[in-house]
Amino acid sequence: MNSQEQGFCGLRVLVSGASSGIGRQIALELIQKGAHTILLGRRKEKLEETAQLSCAPDRAEVCVLDLTRLEDIGPAIGDLAGRLGRLYGLCHCAGVVQTLPLAASKPERVRAMLDLNFMAGLELARAITRRDILSETGGSILWIASIYAHVGAPGQIGYCASKGAITAAVRAMALELASRKVRVNSISPGMVSTDMTDAAASRMSKEQWAHIAALHPLGPGEPRDVARAAAFLLDPDNRWITGADLIIDGGFTLQ
Repeated sequence: MNSQEQGFCGLRVLVSGASSGIGRQIALELIQKGAHTILLGRRKEKLEETAQLSCAPDRAEVCVLDLTRLEDIGPAIGDLAGRLGRLYGLCHCAGVVQTLPLAASKPERVRAMLDLNFMAGLELARAITRRDILSETGGSILWIASIYAHVGAPGQIGYCASKGAITAAVRAMALELASRKVRVNSISPGMVSTDMTDAAASRMSKEQWAHIAALHPLGPGEPRDVARAAAFLLDPDNRWITGADLIIDGGFTLQ
C-alpha cells in the first residue's frame, strides 16, 4: 500500500460536479490517495472520462444524477449506500454562476443558483449523514464555496448569496454534527482556470479579464491547487479541523 493511501484506504467519498474542472480534479486526487470515489454529475460520458483519467479506475464509481431535482437526491444516495456500503465523505463541488445585475435578478434565476450551489449540497449532506448510510466511525463533509462568500462584485448578488449561505451553514452544521464525529469545512477559491471561467472570460474584453487576473498576486489558480487542499480537509487523519473555511485565492482577498 502506498503511504499516501493510508488515510482514505477503504473509505467511500462522494464528489459532486466530478465531470469537469475543480470537481474532476478533486475526484482524481482522492482516488490517488486511496479513496473509493463516487463521481456524481449529469453527464455520464464525462464522469466515465474522469474515471479513466484516474490512476485506479476500479476505485471510481459513476453516479448519474441531476442535482437540480432535489427530490431525487435522498433516494439516489440511499440506493448507492445499499449497493456499495456506508459512505465516509462528501465534497459538494457542483455549482453554477450567472452574472445578473439587480434588475435582472428575478426570483427564478437567483433560485436556480441557490438550488444547485447550496440546496443540493444540503440535501446531499442530509442524505449521507443518515445513520444507516454514514460510516459508523464518523465522516467528513466539504463544500466548495468561493471568495464571493467574502467579497462583493457587481452583477454577482445571487452568486454571492449562494456562496455566503454555504460558509454560514458550514459553521452551524459543524457544531451540530460534532457529537457524531462528522467534520464539516469549506474552501473558498479565487479565480481558477476551468471551463466555467473560460466561458465567463469569453463574455469579457481582454482588458477586463486581464484586470481580474492581475488582482490575484500569485496569478490565477489551477484545479489541482484546490484539489490538494480538499483532500487535506477530507482526510480522516485531520480529525481536529471543523467549521473552517480555507481561502485559496492567490492573495486576492489580501488587498
